[in-house]
Amino acid sequence: MQETTHPNVLQVIEALASSRVWTSLDSAARAALAAYFALEVVEADALVLPQGCLESRMGFIVQGRLQLSDPDLALEVLLREGEVFGFGATPHAQLTSWQVHAVTGSVVAWLTPQDLATVCQSHPALCYFFPSLTDEVLHPTVQESKESLNLLTTPCRALVTRPPVCLAPTASVHATAQRMREHRVSSMLLVDEGRLLGLVTDRDLRNRVVAQGLNIELPVSEVATMAPVTVDADRPAFEALLQMTRHNIHHMPVVDGMQILGMITATDLTQQHSKSAVYLVGEIYKQMSIDGLKGIAARIGELQKSLSAAQASAYSTSHIITAITDAITVRLIDLAHAQLGSAPVDYVWVAAGSQARNEQTAKSDQDNCLMLDDRYDAASHGPYFKAFARFVCDGLAACGYIHCPGEMMAMTDTWRQPMHVWAGYFDKWIDQPQPKALMLTCVFFDLRAIHGKTALLDTLRSRVVRLTRSNSLFLAHMVGNALKHRPPLGMFGQITISRGGDHPNTVDLKHAGIVPIVDLARIYALAAGITMANTHDRLEVAAQANEISEQSARDLREALEFLCKLRIAHQARQTARGVAPDNFLHLQELSNFERSHLKEAFNVVQTLQEVLQQRYSGGRF
Repeated sequence: MQETTHPNVLQVIEALASSRVWTSLDSAARAALAAYFALEVVEADALVLPQGCLESRMGFIVQGRLQLSDPDLALEVLLREGEVFGFGATPHAQLTSWQVHAVTGSVVAWLTPQDLATVCQSHPALCYFFPSLTDEVLHPTVQESKESLNLLTTPCRALVTRPPVCLAPTASVHATAQRMREHRVSSMLLVDEGRLLGLVTDRDLRNRVVAQGLNIELPVSEVATMAPVTVDADRPAFEALLQMTRHNIHHMPVVDGMQILGMITATDLTQQHSKSAVYLVGEIYKQMSIDGLKGIAARIGELQKSLSAAQASAYSTSHIITAITDAITVRLIDLAHAQLGSAPVDYVWVAAGSQARNEQTAKSDQDNCLMLDDRYDAASHGPYFKAFARFVCDGLAACGYIHCPGEMMAMTDTWRQPMHVWAGYFDKWIDQPQPKALMLTCVFFDLRAIHGKTALLDTLRSRVVRLTRSNSLFLAHMVGNALKHRPPLGMFGQITISRGGDHPNTVDLKHAGIVPIVDLARIYALAAGITMANTHDRLEVAAQANEISEQSARDLREALEFLCKLRIAHQARQTARGVAPDNFLHLQELSNFERSHLKEAFNVVQTLQEVLQQRYSGGRF
């Protein structure tokens, strides 16, 4: 066995010269690089780096042999002199889960991530040997722009940078424009005796005054938006972004009770304007064709990736992604009307499933339906609504929201019906909860109006709540159906991965983890007569209604947030690699810490499934 010698810079220079990794550097560059390495002598069988530390530095083996291993997955890799490992070199998926032992007495030269990035910037050919070196390290400006998205998790009051600029609503358009120019602002708050009455923007002055040729001495209140949408100062900034996205606005007053603190804009919320949700929605409403909408929809993966990098919560990310889907849907409905004309009777376009719950990610199909006023006549109105629904559903499919495999879409005749038919559907599902009926309830009990006469859905929802609240027999069947989705835990609490199928050796985050929580929350909501659809909100309100304990509801919400963040991060990594996002996670993608929390999340779900099963099988209705 070769004896481990005391290392020095000359030894490192010689090792660099004999290693294929560093051959693109000339002798002067190698000598300069050697001075940056920190040298370490390690004894045979010593633990060089434990799990979770591999990403902290890059190691170059000057002498000896090292073994990389993942003890959880029983994987091992032997490395010899001249090879590199750790930050930049080891695949990103293994950085947090692998550890390093010395097979023999060895000498390791360590380089910091910053120093490695510097040498790779100067010698780009080296990047071939460091495939997991990220853009954030190579190009710090990328990281700076991602950090700006952390504003999504800060309170809105932190974004207010100046006192409010206000005028009375009786001020003229001319005086308002002069005041905006003096203060260099793009909007003006209209205030009377301390009360916010309206908002006018430079866009309003352009579109509603100049373009219309109006008299500039008119009161500004005649061209302003009265009773504008506001946001509370202590709410997270993502809520302001969400409201701007849903209402297609770029300015929002920040209030603290009745006090007006100031104004925030879309650009205050994110500097990545081309990926901003508000920007995307604004672009969506400008599109005049499905091809134009396809181009916007293609950016959703990048938006999700940016939100994931900014550590935005899964709750806020899914709301924002769903708001984009809502906007695309509404624009398709507008385009359908432009092509087909106005609807002959009232209707409401309704989202079902994850869109209804505001829980979409970049990987979503479409679940929707069309509820028609009872004045609907199949013979005279049927052809219009059939063409209308086909246009919108096909447009959604073109934008990446694939047709529902179960055909639960408005383009399917069954799910495009007048209200008395819909009422009959729900009556039958509740009175005769057969397997197919239970499957349909899991889709159509999560509904949200997207466009049209929302009162139609409100009336139906009230009817359904009366029929399901405390309906123990129906709820017992729902529990039985929900228990078909079980967390993948083995007899001794270990995570079990799939062994076959299209995605072997993975965990299905959606059906094995998220869907069981969605099912539990739906049952709590039906039992308590809760009309909201979002799973997180259902759990919170169900606890207030004593359908579940506060602690159990909190545990489920935290498990849901963790599982959804894993899915969002997994899909963001796939998007970055140019791979279509899915829900199938390899455990190698997780750190040891994350695997431990994944087990805990699955345990929470399993425990509460058992509690609900005992409750409805033991007669505690």
